[in-house]
Amino acid sequence: MIDSSLKDIAAALRAKTVSAVELATDSLARIQARDGQINAFVTVDEGGALAAARAADARIKDGSAGPLTGIPLAHKDVFCTEGVLTTCGSKMLANFTSPYDAHVVSLLKAAGAVMVGKTNMDEFAMGSSNESSHAGPTRNPWDTTKVPGGSSGGSAAAVAARMVPIATGTDTGGSVRQPAALCGITGIKPTYGSVSRFGMIAYASSLDQGGAFARSAEDCATLLTAMMGHDPRDSTSLERSYDDCGASLAQPLAGLRIGLPREFFAEGMSDDVRAAVDAAIAEYRRLGATLVEVSLPNARLAIPAYYVIAPAEASSNLSRFDGVRYGHRAAQYTDLNDMYCKSRAEGFGPEVKRRILVGTYVLSHGYYDAYYIKAQKLRRLIAQDFAAAFEQCDIIAGPTNPTVAYGLGEKTSDPVQMYLGDIYTVAVNLAGLPALSHPAGFGAGGLPVGLQLIGKYFHEANLLGAAHQFQQATDWHTRAPAVQEA
Repeated sequence: MIDSSLKDIAAALRAKTVSAVELATDSLARIQARDGQINAFVTVDEGGALAAARAADARIKDGSAGPLTGIPLAHKDVFCTEGVLTTCGSKMLANFTSPYDAHVVSLLKAAGAVMVGKTNMDEFAMGSSNESSHAGPTRNPWDTTKVPGGSSGGSAAAVAARMVPIATGTDTGGSVRQPAALCGITGIKPTYGSVSRFGMIAYASSLDQGGAFARSAEDCATLLTAMMGHDPRDSTSLERSYDDCGASLAQPLAGLRIGLPREFFAEGMSDDVRAAVDAAIAEYRRLGATLVEVSLPNARLAIPAYYVIAPAEASSNLSRFDGVRYGHRAAQYTDLNDMYCKSRAEGFGPEVKRRILVGTYVLSHGYYDAYYIKAQKLRRLIAQDFAAAFEQCDIIAGPTNPTVAYGLGEKTSDPVQMYLGDIYTVAVNLAGLPALSHPAGFGAGGLPVGLQLIGKYFHEANLLGAAHQFQQATDWHTRAPAVQEA
């Protein structure tokens, strides 16, 4: 059943042909059999999962179940979970058990979803390959010598390997869309402010946004609908009414205008990715969409702007991890300052240290105006480019990644090359727009290729509807890797 759609799983639960306990047991067994090869999970909560499954069965019996009741779920280890380890992939928080739930976790608990565990991630969500985790790298289920993408690579790999049908992630510069593309599943980042960041450990506060992973756009719509909503505890949470993300799934594509930014198709994309993306766009056209060429002239500046703004915010956000109240504390030190220095030096990994140093530098006296303020001005220009493009189209389409998944360790010695892997995704976060990636074919080595769809603010339903129509006509999203079991 775990290979079925959420709609089919929910129908089977209501018909009593399967129980929530059986689903949870199956998910836990798959994790036991497959995760030794992939390392998608940091923590597996068998006792909590079975208790939640029994509660879900009781809700199903009394008729109070919803569309997610009894569905196995994994949370990215950046979301605080009461009574369960929340490590953020870091030695700094290796022994931290959260005393409360993140808002997203609370919402999905209330919806009856069954959390089976917490997934691996780049340390403090800083990375594009899921190799910087203190728990070791996650491996791509399609080829375990390749990266799954980051920073939400554990969640993407868990869904791709069919260990869970859905999972949460966070997207700061492409960290949901990129691993979704590299692992051959669907992932969506909603409009900034539509998913609460309360209890989501911050990397870059003006860019971070919770998102959803599933095999299909239809399943993503069900999960994301349960995650969205105003939260007064989050000052960036938008107070507005939120629509059902599945409202446009049946909408045909006739009349839909898809914008193709000339900057996305100019250079930098590998030939195999280009072939798959071109074929996917041709399929959208066959289904009735109209293709329009648009321009995002400042898109080339998104990477430098992002890698000034994000480290600056990280430098501020991570200052709280000092070894005093919680987190790693050095065993030996001479005074308070020495404790701070040693605890942070021991607790943070190389990539986190690199970004803290860059962020502190660009915020320092004499460099703030030259770097940080200029990057913020570029951010405004990038948002204006999207606004102008959306006057000509309804959705923007292009590649999610410039290449298919690359080898583990291939880019760890060259951070700049790794950062360039975000070239098609970071502009969306700078502008705060919704975007998703869905499977669009395969490239070199039989590895998945993703197509990115970018929408107008709060038009998540339109993105998911377009992707759903594409998935009704193709079967890329149904393909599964041949995971070897231990």
